[in-house]
Amino acid sequence: MDGAAEPEADALVERGAGGGGRARRGNWSGSLIVASLTGAFGSSFLYGYNLSVVNAPSGYIKKFYNETWERRYGFSMDEGTLTLLWSITVSIFAIGGLVGAIIVTPIVKFFGRKCTLVLKNVFAVAAALLMSLSLLAGSFEMLILGRVIMGVDGGISLSALPMYLSEISPKEIRGSLGQVTAIFICIGVFTGQALGVPEIFGQESRWPFLFGVIIVPSLIQVMILPFLPESPRYLLLEKHNRSKAEKAFQRFLGKDDVSQEIEEVLAESRAQRNTKLVSVVQLLRTRAVRWQILTVVVTMGCYQLCGLNAVSIWYYTNNIFSESGIKHETIPYVTLSTGGVETLAAVFSGLVIERLGRRPLLIGGFGLMIIFFGVLTVSLTLQNSVHWLPYLSIFCILAIIASFCIGPGGIPFVLTGELFQQSQRPAAFMIAGTVNWLCNFTVGLLFPFIQAGLQTYCFLVFAGICFAGAAYLFFVLPETKNKTFHEISQAFAKRNKVTLEMQEMNHYPGERKPSEEQESNFTSSVDNGEAIKGIV
Repeated sequence: MDGAAEPEADALVERGAGGGGRARRGNWSGSLIVASLTGAFGSSFLYGYNLSVVNAPSGYIKKFYNETWERRYGFSMDEGTLTLLWSITVSIFAIGGLVGAIIVTPIVKFFGRKCTLVLKNVFAVAAALLMSLSLLAGSFEMLILGRVIMGVDGGISLSALPMYLSEISPKEIRGSLGQVTAIFICIGVFTGQALGVPEIFGQESRWPFLFGVIIVPSLIQVMILPFLPESPRYLLLEKHNRSKAEKAFQRFLGKDDVSQEIEEVLAESRAQRNTKLVSVVQLLRTRAVRWQILTVVVTMGCYQLCGLNAVSIWYYTNNIFSESGIKHETIPYVTLSTGGVETLAAVFSGLVIERLGRRPLLIGGFGLMIIFFGVLTVSLTLQNSVHWLPYLSIFCILAIIASFCIGPGGIPFVLTGELFQQSQRPAAFMIAGTVNWLCNFTVGLLFPFIQAGLQTYCFLVFAGICFAGAAYLFFVLPETKNKTFHEISQAFAKRNKVTLEMQEMNHYPGERKPSEEQESNFTSSVDNGEAIKGIV
């Protein structure tokens, strides 16, 4: 039975990558578009929005902190305490995100991908109410608690959304659909900047509305997403419900005959020999995925440690704009250009990722960042002696942002969904999310010290991180464009120093039954539509 299963799986893989795949190329059904846009609007959009929303009203929020303190204790808050409270307010978002990344694995296992995206809005709505009512209640603790809870929502979102998108999309457009996550992060950042201008909510009496707006995307997601199908791969491989999986495939692919897609998924399952979800500890101990795990850790680490998502670029932006001659009251509007460039670059990446591939965009993005970080260091160091250098600094900032969003800004989320099999994916996203949020918190905590010690040369640290990431990806990462999950696993088999047979066995060390019995059990459970917990 084993010998028959493997050729069958390989044949199905080849057929999926061949003519049938080309026929489906670019097939964006209405349900697929609605699911991706709705999922991203209530998830990655809110993550990006909460990255930037605290910048514009920071002066008003600090004043609120000081007034609340004085009303309670009868004296003003000293500068050190105020700085500490504000730092906690900004950085504690990452702590909440870490919690969300840790708890997402059991949630997506029990509720599924789509239902997790719906249920996590409980955190978003609760956070929005706490933060928007903090001024009225006279409690800055409500704002800080709201940031923690909003971080939990973000941590769940940045794992569940890419997982859902990677499992509902055909392999021919999996990269483009995966980039929706990054595009909506950028749109969220830009929206936070735009709503923070004085004419909208950037006033002392209106800043709570900036946090109340969070409820709108959450409610839209709750109203629309439940009417869309669950991930067909989750339904077939984890719930063993073939009829629901077929209906989900039909809606997402926009066609009636989905037998080939069903067979491709079943072939992957037969190749794995088992459908039981693995834990994080089991995944870390699995020799067959060591390089995949290391690749995810490197890409997620560089995603945060390259400096763009923390305070490095934003720390200098206002000063550079001011020194270039832009009036202080005009700077908030000029700053919108950074959010606009982010969004355009992310959209461009989504349009070309299926043509150029993941690898060139990642390596090229990091390479361009190295160049512009170097030029920015020179221009910042010499800008007081040459009058036109501040304009070059502005260009470098925009170029670094664009380079980041072209590849490193979104592809790490796509890769995490592509490098692992169905049973490993929740644990892999938990590892990726943990690295993401820990690095986010670390760089936010350490950057002020790095900047104080190195001044303008601090950007060379980030250039070094980009170089290390680009070098690793150049030597290790295979191209995953238009490949099935099974083919991607094969590409890593040699580097992991395992044969394909050993790789399949190592997916579930110590938990194998004779393959004939597993094949029989799995086929029976799927055909009957029984929701069996797992095949041991």
